Amino acid sequence: MKKVIITGSNGLLGQSLLELLLQEKENYQVFGFSRGKNRSGRTDFDYVSIDITDKNRLKNEVEKINPDFIINTAAMTQVDDCETNKKACDTLNVDVVKWLAEISSTINCHLIQISTDFIFDGKKGYYKETDAPNPLSYYGLSKLKSEEVLTNSTIDFTILRTILVYGKVYDLSRNNIVLWVKKMLENQQEITIVDDQYRMPTYVVDLAMACKIAIDKKAIGIFNIASNTLLSVYQIAQEIANCFGLNKDFIKPISTATLNQTAPRPAKTGFDLTKTNSQLSFYPKSFTEDLKRFKEKLIKTTFNS
Repeated sequence: MKKVIITGSNGLLGQSLLELLLQEKENYQVFGFSRGKNRSGRTDFDYVSIDITDKNRLKNEVEKINPDFIINTAAMTQVDDCETNKKACDTLNVDVVKWLAEISSTINCHLIQISTDFIFDGKKGYYKETDAPNPLSYYGLSKLKSEEVLTNSTIDFTILRTILVYGKVYDLSRNNIVLWVKKMLENQQEITIVDDQYRMPTYVVDLAMACKIAIDKKAIGIFNIASNTLLSVYQIAQEIANCFGLNKDFIKPISTATLNQTAPRPAKTGFDLTKTNSQLSFYPKSFTEDLKRFKEKLIKTTFNS
């Protein structure tokens, strides 16, 4: 029986992890850490209402449980907000990881950290785990710093880098690209989508599975997790329209330059998945195939709206 703490258990990945790990209660004892009340719709795990930026409380609660694994899904991910509120970004994205690494070192715990394609400048695309980072935004820099906390530590760690995560869970507080495009097109509202940024979107169910594999294999190091096809964000929106049978005429292409976003975005990311295939025995599918799986899940699952 492995004891697993999930920080950010109310979030998209957090709730997806609860759903996955609680299918095997004989193998995992799960603890969820998040702010406020438990929003997962589940009561069959131990929930701790906590602000993890309170270092002493975090340390006390983790040491009380003495977990084998911590999966840190909590992060400030709104890229423009990170640019304008660097202090809050540093606290959640860097300081908390430092504290978790210190605690993990004390109690001999394996820490799984979620990272991002935004650590790269987007000049190349299809990045390998070994490629040199060069973040353009403060968000990307904060996530790179959190990686360096772990790579410079002596603890057992897994870093899972991912791209544009989407999906749906019981109680979702934040939108994601698939749900947003779907809703706008269902309401027959015109949307402008950049056609000069390229990504490999990640279905949250796959990211959760990668976390589980990292636990089961006790995988050490950095791994890329995303779908296996590089698409422009405009093409991503078109695929969403195709999958859900919606009118593509409402999708209008736009260039990044016309957006005037606070934080710069990398033009072309995407991952080389060779290491993920060979070392994790995990073979991500195309965005089109993942969307079909997501659509099937939406049809047969009752979520809060």
